Amino acid sequence: MNAKPTLAVVGATGVVGRVMLQILSQRKDIWGEIRLFASPRSAGRKLAVRGAEAEVSVLTEGCFDGVDIALFDVPERVAAEWAPIAAAAGAVVVDNSGAFRADPDVPLVVPEVNAHRVRNRPRGIIANPGATTLTMIVALGALHAEYGLRELVVSCCQAVSDAGRAGVEALRAQLSQVAGTELGTAPGDVRRLVGDATGPFPEPVALNVVPWAGTVAEDGWSSAELRVREETRRILSLPGLPIAVTCVRVPVVTTHSLTVHARFQGAAGVDGAREILATAPGVVLCDDPAAGEFPTPADVVGTDPAWVGRLRQSLDDPTALELFVCGDNLRKGAALNLVQIAELVAQESAG
Repeated sequence: MNAKPTLAVVGATGVVGRVMLQILSQRKDIWGEIRLFASPRSAGRKLAVRGAEAEVSVLTEGCFDGVDIALFDVPERVAAEWAPIAAAAGAVVVDNSGAFRADPDVPLVVPEVNAHRVRNRPRGIIANPGATTLTMIVALGALHAEYGLRELVVSCCQAVSDAGRAGVEALRAQLSQVAGTELGTAPGDVRRLVGDATGPFPEPVALNVVPWAGTVAEDGWSSAELRVREETRRILSLPGLPIAVTCVRVPVVTTHSLTVHARFQGAAGVDGAREILATAPGVVLCDDPAAGEFPTPADVVGTDPAWVGRLRQSLDDPTALELFVCGDNLRKGAALNLVQIAELVAQESAG
């Protein structure tokens, strides 16, 4: 790898891709050439990165020649095809799709929690966890290092941008339809107005919450819920950790929120947990309910940390803590974690 490595951003015109370009422009510039790739319909477009415009190209044979690190944010089928091609060309691939997250030969990395796993990548690919897992895992990792996690129950309030541009457009269109009406006061009135224009969701999200994300899995679980369970186990190296997850889609554009019930190996006091979270990298403790201070998506959107509030001792279990976590699902939940992993890889040759 050169002193200033060449970086490729695959999926540069997508929602996450554009945030990646913003983050690359905001953080310390350690990169040489940055190449942008997207689908054929975006070829030739110019996007701003590091204060200059770069032209978007399509994926073709030989396009990864000379690339040191490739960041992928594309559909799983595209990642499954092109990530191995990039790796075979000598690039280290950091992939944001679900194509490789369960592969035992592909490390699943969160730099604040398990950065050491970056170096063990037999396939030349590193996987980025999903946004819901990333929202809570930095705070949970810090608590686990001190207290030893033994059980987790999580409810995930997922923003519509998790479903991409289509999710955002669906919510905004529905909000325009219901604005200024008296809807939300009779059974099914919102559904009748929205009709089939629910976008990527099974029900309207305006004036509503939808207790579903992902596809149907066994025994009533969704694929999104099972992904959070398996990703958390892999990242924390706790393959048998009992985890129950419920995913709920909420009328928020960007920023996931989670309620977390975490049980530990022994007593876990609030004061000790507060000190851990207040000093943990990538975490901001915002917890003074009497003063109206706690994280909300409207305040957290556009920021990088995991914001933690409503920290409480469980009323019925001295080994359990209750907390509320918010995190921007496009930044730390996707683009920022990808860039942080790439920076770790770049440091291997720099240091």
